[in-house]
Parts: sequence; structure tokens; C-alpha cells
Amino acid sequence: MTAASALIVAAGRGHRFGGELPKQYAPLAGRPVLRHTIENFLGHPEIQNVIVVIHPDDRALYDRTSAGLDLPEPTLGGATRQDSVRRGLETLVAQNPSKVLIHDAARPFVPHDVISTVIQALDRDVGAIAALPVVDSLKRSRDSIISEAVEREGLWRAQTPQGFRFREILAAHREAAERVDGSTGLTDDAAVAQAAGHSVTLIEGATEIFKVTTAEDLERAERWLSSAALETRTGSGFDVHRFGPGDFVTLCGIEIPHSAGLQGHSDADVGLHALTDAILGALSAGDIGQHFPPSDPKWKGADSALFLRHAMEMVTARGGRFVHCDITLICEAPKVGPHRTQMAARVAEILGCSLDRVNVKATTTERLGFTGRGEGIAAQATASIQLPSGPSAQEGG
Repeated sequence: MTAASALIVAAGRGHRFGGELPKQYAPLAGRPVLRHTIENFLGHPEIQNVIVVIHPDDRALYDRTSAGLDLPEPTLGGATRQDSVRRGLETLVAQNPSKVLIHDAARPFVPHDVISTVIQALDRDVGAIAALPVVDSLKRSRDSIISEAVEREGLWRAQTPQGFRFREILAAHREAAERVDGSTGLTDDAAVAQAAGHSVTLIEGATEIFKVTTAEDLERAERWLSSAALETRTGSGFDVHRFGPGDFVTLCGIEIPHSAGLQGHSDADVGLHALTDAILGALSAGDIGQHFPPSDPKWKGADSALFLRHAMEMVTARGGRFVHCDITLICEAPKVGPHRTQMAARVAEILGCSLDRVNVKATTTERLGFTGRGEGIAAQATASIQLPSGPSAQEGG
């Protein structure tokens, strides 16, 4: 099955939303709406890369939102959504993917099976979009008085993602941009494709793929997350590395000067290794060695943030969310206290969560055991996540 690129359009200003922040950066369960959307696509096995199109004024907001995620430079959007999509597609030209999914940043809840179905439809069709059939009675009004009933048969509510074969949708957008009339009336990418003569298939979407447009929609999103059938899982992790040659150690993503280094195949970050194992434990997904074998040379000297991000992407792929973690570093030296706040901030950055969901502390063993003798550093961690309950909770990973 051919993988696809995802283009997330986050360049809008959201005037109907109100408030100080554009809707895509508004907090939802402790993380920006856009962060939920990005991680959803990053966690899908058939999405090979994610490009985000942002408003030029939102770079600082975007950098904070995407901190710790493996993403390329964002694309700067244009004056209209259509311009923004075209600019995003142009960014993908060098990669020349066979398929691309175009998605609204303010639709954070897209079931992975819908993404897969749209991608699969592109094996036979030029375009395919998620949509829901209209089930309510429709009325047309004049001055707030019903003037006529509208037949609902055959009517659908368009959603995103909207998927297309890349070359065809790029050509369609370029053609639309060259029209003298500015392509008035092309309300979405499906309309752009149709204007270029392509047929677009409807794929049944899902009710949770609603768009956060107003403050009331954000409240609805919070309620949806709260009411989803989630169960809380807790995992634990433990790791140890011995001292060796060097002049610093890496603990919870922070380099700390020391009279020795830590030996390990990656950067030997015991804090992040223990936390990664804790999250994998909560997922019932084995341990860090199964996902990143120490015998594989490509992980030699690797930044352990890669391992932790991978574990978090697995949580997202299962429809889950991170709740809290607690890390304990066990050593006589170096002193952890002066760096603890910086460590917690780095872990929160990697996880994409608020700082109050991370705790880092340290202790000694009163000079007992290998840590007491100054032979190495150990770490233990616990992590709590929430996953959909029922049979689906055992899928994925």
C-alpha cells in the first residue's frame, strides 16, 4: 500500500472563534488543537511525512506547538486558504509523493480508519474526501421564514481529510490560481479538483471530525475527550548506565558537566530511557530494546528524545493521550537539583504537554550499592496514559 503525505492547513485567523489566540493554537486538554491534529497524522503508519502551512505571524506560536516533533520547516500561507494549500503543495514537489491528504488544522479528531480508507481510495480514484450524509430535514428561508423544503437525498457534509493523487491536485491548484476570476466559488480542494475535470469520491467520515470554529466548538471538543470511553493505564520503567570517559552526562535531555560520561549505545540518557519504557509498559508494547535494538548501529549515539517521541506517537496512534509522568534519578553525583526545572521543561517539550504533567526528582542511596560507589547512574519512572477501552485498546502498537 502506497504511503501518503499529509498537508495540514493552519494559516487561518479564525475570526469567528474570538479570543487572543487563533483557534488552532487554543488549548485543548492541555495541548494546542494543532498539536492534537499533527500528532494524529504523525502516528498513522501510512503517513510518510507531515507538512504544516501556517500564517506568517504565527511562527512563534507554531514553534511552541510543534516543539519536540519531527517536522520539516513549516510553509507560510497566502491570502486565502486556496493560496495556502497551493503553497503547501509546492513545498512537496521535491518529494513528489504519489498521494497527498489535505486536512484542516482545526479538526483534531480523525479516526485512523478514515485516514486509511481515503488513502486506499486513491489507488482507484484521483480524489476522495471524508464526508457525512445529511440526515436532518433541510429548509430554505427568506427573511427567516421557510420558503421551501430542500430534498436531502444525495446531500453530504464535506469534511477533511481530502485526499488526491499529488500530481493531479497540484496541477489543478496551479490552474485555478491562473484563472482571471480568482476561482470564485471553489470552496474546498474537492471543488478545485472538479474544476479541473476530475471526479472525487465520497468516503464516509465520522461525527468526531467536526471543525473547531467557535468557542462553543472548543467546549464540545473538551466534552468529547472527556466522554470518550478511556481507561487509565500506568507503566513503570527502570534503566542504568555505568560511568566512562567523558566530561558531561545527559539526563532527561539536558547535558550536565561532570568528571565522567555515561556509557551506552545511544546518548545513555537514563531518565528518558526509563520514561520511554514506562510509556511502552502502559501500552503493553514491550520495552525500548525491542523498538530500538542496541545491536542496530543506526542508534549509536542517538538522541534519546527520538525514543520518547516514538513511544508518544504510539500512544496517539492508539487514540490515547498522555496524562502524567514522574522520573527519579538515582546517583551521588552530579547534583541534579540545579538542573531539575530545565529537565522537566525538556521532557514536557518532547512530550508536547504542559509542564505541570511532568515531575523530575533525584535521590541517593546513602553511598550504598553501585550508585553509592559512584559507578553509574540509575533512573526509574512511572507514566500514566489514557487509551480507548474495550477490544480496540489492544490494537495498534
